[in-house]
Amino acid sequence: MATTHTPHTSDQGAADKVRELIADERLGMLTTIDAEGKLTSRPMALQRQEDDGTLLFLTDSTTPKADHLERDRRVNVAFQSNGTWISVAGNGYLDPDRALVRDLWDAGADAWFPDGPDSPDAVVLRVYPSSAEYWDTPGSRVASVLAYAKSRITGERPDIGESQVVDF
Repeated sequence: MATTHTPHTSDQGAADKVRELIADERLGMLTTIDAEGKLTSRPMALQRQEDDGTLLFLTDSTTPKADHLERDRRVNVAFQSNGTWISVAGNGYLDPDRALVRDLWDAGADAWFPDGPDSPDAVVLRVYPSSAEYWDTPGSRVASVLAYAKSRITGERPDIGESQVVDF
């Protein structure tokens, strides 16, 4: 049996699956588009995921990524852990809401903002998803390697789990 892949869907159950897969994630790779049109990625700590799928990060309003977002709001956030890969495409906006910055604050943010949550450069990056794609691979890396090896012997496509594209 090959990977289960379903074309684009806006099914609520599929959107719930994306949110469920992201729920345990802490780090993602945020990709923005710079002034020359080049893709630029960096790791970001996910502070919270809202019920509608909006991703919230703390960031510095004086960084190049903030400049990128002023020119082009399109972003991608990729997550990976334990056989699950998730790619979220959407639009990013900087939100200076001080109360929200304080609400999202944690010890990790102290490393980036020594002045604490009242640092004027600390803002919330809101990523509003437009679509997401996930690959959910059951089992371990060893199981995936064995599935690939079996496919080489049998000539059948490997069963490497479930894949879905979800429109929000």
